[in-house]
Amino acid sequence: MGFSSVQFLFVFLPLALAVYFVLPARTRNAVLGVFSLGFCAWAGIRYSLLLVAFALVHWGFGLVLGRHPRRGGLGAMVAADLLLLGFFKYAGFLAETVNALPGVALPVLSLALPLGISFYTFQGISYCVDVYRGTVRPERNPLRLYLYFACFAHVSSGPIVRYGFQSAALDPKAPERRVSLDRMYKGIRRFVLGLGKKTLIADQLALVYTAVSGADAARLPGPVLLLGYAAFAVELYYDFSGYSDMAIGLGEMFGLPLPENFDYPYLSRTVGEFWRRWHITLGAWFRDYLYFPLGGSRRGLGRTCLNLLIVFACTGFWHGAAWSYLAFGLWHGILSCAERLGLGKALDRAPRWVAHLYMALAVFVGFTFFGAPSLGQALAALGGILTWQAGAPGMTLAAFADPKTLLLLAAGILLCGPVQAAFPKLKSWLRGECRPGAADVVLVALLLFASLMRTTAGNYTAFIYAQF
Repeated sequence: MGFSSVQFLFVFLPLALAVYFVLPARTRNAVLGVFSLGFCAWAGIRYSLLLVAFALVHWGFGLVLGRHPRRGGLGAMVAADLLLLGFFKYAGFLAETVNALPGVALPVLSLALPLGISFYTFQGISYCVDVYRGTVRPERNPLRLYLYFACFAHVSSGPIVRYGFQSAALDPKAPERRVSLDRMYKGIRRFVLGLGKKTLIADQLALVYTAVSGADAARLPGPVLLLGYAAFAVELYYDFSGYSDMAIGLGEMFGLPLPENFDYPYLSRTVGEFWRRWHITLGAWFRDYLYFPLGGSRRGLGRTCLNLLIVFACTGFWHGAAWSYLAFGLWHGILSCAERLGLGKALDRAPRWVAHLYMALAVFVGFTFFGAPSLGQALAALGGILTWQAGAPGMTLAAFADPKTLLLLAAGILLCGPVQAAFPKLKSWLRGECRPGAADVVLVALLLFASLMRTTAGNYTAFIYAQF
């Protein structure tokens, strides 16, 4: 049940809001808990119970760790979280990889991935580490900690929330939890903006990418490959940033703040800047809980580069159990090392358009690895583009995209940062930093109407990051 599905928009969300605000304030955590449990159970009852057990274990362990902060105990809990994630996400991949060796035949597990497990396991690790470090106090109320992990506003695809960021608002009577009329409108507005990104742009570009990635890259002309994977890069941005906007909007509606996850990443000029703007909460998590503990940049240039490669390899593999995801991570790791070794200074001295072109090419190659069905298909696609291959007869650009789709792609490219950079007031309006007026309400209503028309037309596709 994705945020842009008919079930969520017309049944789940209106019912949740009605019950939440009709009942007394003291019951609001319980209401959110019940609806969050139902949201997770829609994806699988067993895995919703797994999340309840996960929250209870971390609640109990946090209380123990708060009284007895032992490094060994923290290490055991972190290892358990990683083993849980690894069992569901990587057991099948590991068995298939080992079975490729001669004379080996391990049973291959086929497990459905529990909703949000990649996100709430990282929240569990950060919670335990922060309690151990003494930067947060352990939560004594198990329902509040369950909401921190499982609230339907962010459980499926993040943002990855730090407990300290949200702890005050987990008290239903706290000032941070109050939802004024202005805050409610701000939440609705942000949600509608994300819904528009998803339904009006991402889902339409997905049709081009699906057609291109579903064909043999060796048979497609270079222009078609370029079109397909450029469409994917733009689709991915609008799909995931749209989801994040909707999650943040839902958080505002229910009084639970969520961190920003995107800051126009395609305006970046280096890989380091890109990851400070793209999936911000994931990049910050790896920085604080892996890069810094490894030594960060404090042990010389060689060790810094090694740490960067480790972090980006883990970032790539976090996305999924496939060699193409590992290649995606290592590609960014190699470029990050090159920037540390001198490329970054050269880009600072170069004209801005050169740095932006570098980033556009770097992102395109990385997302080709990310979006291709396999590593072999990604390499074939990149090879076909570099050689500008002719492709098989009949595989023309017109067969994969009509003029309307090309215009939508061009508009998507312009609206993912360049237009906002040229018109700062538009950027402020999109972020909800301007005081709403009548024109604002009309524009939001029109965007909602157009988005709902797309949704009810049966064009729904799941959010890309829901599979992670």
